[in-house]
Amino acid sequence: MILVGMPQVERTFRAHGLVHIEYGFLCSLEHGPKRLSDLAATSNVSISRLSHRISKLAERGYVRVRPDESDGRASVAELTGAGRTLIAEVAPAHSKALREILFDHLSPAQTTALAEALQKVGTKLGACLEP
Repeated sequence: MILVGMPQVERTFRAHGLVHIEYGFLCSLEHGPKRLSDLAATSNVSISRLSHRISKLAERGYVRVRPDESDGRASVAELTGAGRTLIAEVAPAHSKALREILFDHLSPAQTTALAEALQKVGTKLGACLEP
């Protein structure tokens, strides 16, 4: 059911030249730099897919990739100022679209029940690894 509303949500970041997975990476990096292997694991994507998308984001100036100071074999991605600005531009429309699709037609009790249910589903899927 939620997939029916995805085009409305996707338009919020496609207008900025992003695809859903890229927006997710940017939001994840908003919490601080991450090793690419950790970012791939929490995003449930392959290292090759992550590398491809992170390279595109780096080319556009939204992220910077550098060697991990504690492990020279690993790389770390971090958000740039331009990346933070982009999130600030996209987030209001993205939040509005999600609110319209998921919450505006629910009562407060239904919203609470949905949040609890999605937390259980996300935990089961391993999607709720970050605070």
